[in-house]
Amino acid sequence: MAYFYLLTLLFTKMDKPIFSPFDKTIVLASKSPRRAQLLKDAGFTFRIHLMDVNEDFPADLQPDQVAMFLANKKAAAADVHQLEEKEVLLTADSVVIIHDKILNKPTDFNEAHQMLSILSGQNHKVYTGVCLQSKTRKIILNSETTVHFGTLAEEEISYYLEKYKPFDKAGSYGIQDWIGYCKIKKIEGEYANVMGLPIFDIYQALLDF
Repeated sequence: MAYFYLLTLLFTKMDKPIFSPFDKTIVLASKSPRRAQLLKDAGFTFRIHLMDVNEDFPADLQPDQVAMFLANKKAAAADVHQLEEKEVLLTADSVVIIHDKILNKPTDFNEAHQMLSILSGQNHKVYTGVCLQSKTRKIILNSETTVHFGTLAEEEISYYLEKYKPFDKAGSYGIQDWIGYCKIKKIEGEYANVMGLPIFDIYQALLDF
């Protein structure tokens, strides 16, 4: 009996990670309800810290570097000295890129319609830049996912925009709603990255933080 108890204890210790990111509290510097929901669904302890940061970036910056640049810019605007011992500031930004052009959040229905017409039947990339920063350490991530869109008919675009109103989303769509189920053929990369936070990459980074 004692043998089996020791064996169970041994395997328990072997399976337990040396460090768990769940020992940390994430300070999410974002207004995005989707990012908060992703952290919640993944089991992270977090609190929200709202900041207003100008999201301008250098005109000569490569499109695939913009999200990472903005995530780092947002982190630089925060006072990390206010963080508690086990808190990690998380700042992020996502961009949709097609043909080396960034599709931001649409300003109105017509611009959203134009964006979806551009994405229709094409592949595009979603980049999410993430900066993780504590009082003593900083990590910057740049996660990439390729999204393969099916062809969108005019009626489908109008239906989607009128029913789901994705005007707060880069590229004018949300992969977690109707368009993701019915009009996206496949993705290459992390699904959560398209929603706004690459949870897999964040988790792995925190294991070594």
